Amino acid sequence: MNAKITVTDLNFFYGNFQALKNISLRIPENQVTAFIGPSGCGKSTLLRLFNRMNDLIEDIKLQGEILIDGKDIYSKNTDLIQLRKNVGMVFQKPNPFAKTIFENVAYGLKVNGVTNKAEITMQVESALTRAALWDEVKDKLNKSALAISGGQQQRLCIARCLAVRPEIILMDEPASALDPISTSKIEELILDLKSKYTIIIVTHNMQQASRISDKTAFFYLGELIEYGETNQLFMAPKIERTQNYITGRFG
Repeated sequence: MNAKITVTDLNFFYGNFQALKNISLRIPENQVTAFIGPSGCGKSTLLRLFNRMNDLIEDIKLQGEILIDGKDIYSKNTDLIQLRKNVGMVFQKPNPFAKTIFENVAYGLKVNGVTNKAEITMQVESALTRAALWDEVKDKLNKSALAISGGQQQRLCIARCLAVRPEIILMDEPASALDPISTSKIEELILDLKSKYTIIIVTHNMQQASRISDKTAFFYLGELIEYGETNQLFMAPKIERTQNYITGRFG
């Protein structure tokens, strides 16, 4: 399995605080990789390093290397706009713009220079279809995105991400604010999308990680404790600390 993202000897600091300690891992293409671990263990920090969202924070320092398709994304030559187009992000709480459903999905296309109205319309429908939302909103495209349910809003945010044709989708607890039915729809969608995208999901929900991920990485206090096939990590972890976390003895 080809590695889409390769992390080597990564250390990351917020000021004097070391949030990540000597992380090395290879994330495979067209699979779902879950990051698990207690709050404050570094999993969301690592996720945000993949599209350089942490660049917006003052007094940070990164040592080591992150390669996507073999290219160092922290080199001076990196085109940040292209990187963030290629590496989409879906957040914990749905964050649709206060615009129509159509405009939410069209936004990224327009920002990226698509002006042909027929092309935009086609891409919006395609993205909503891939996000399993088209049938529910096709008659409401000119209604406010804020008027649909939380679960629909989250799938709309996924559609907005898909519209600009990323290769990697980062999801930071995408279902934690949703009810069980909406959560189930998001999980089905993730399983459906992985044939075309590399997906990395941060989740506190161990059952969710075991249901939808191919590989799981367990983090604790900024360290990568164990990383491997999800079934193996949950059924027969190699490290006692992993066993203690997944059985609820701490965390």
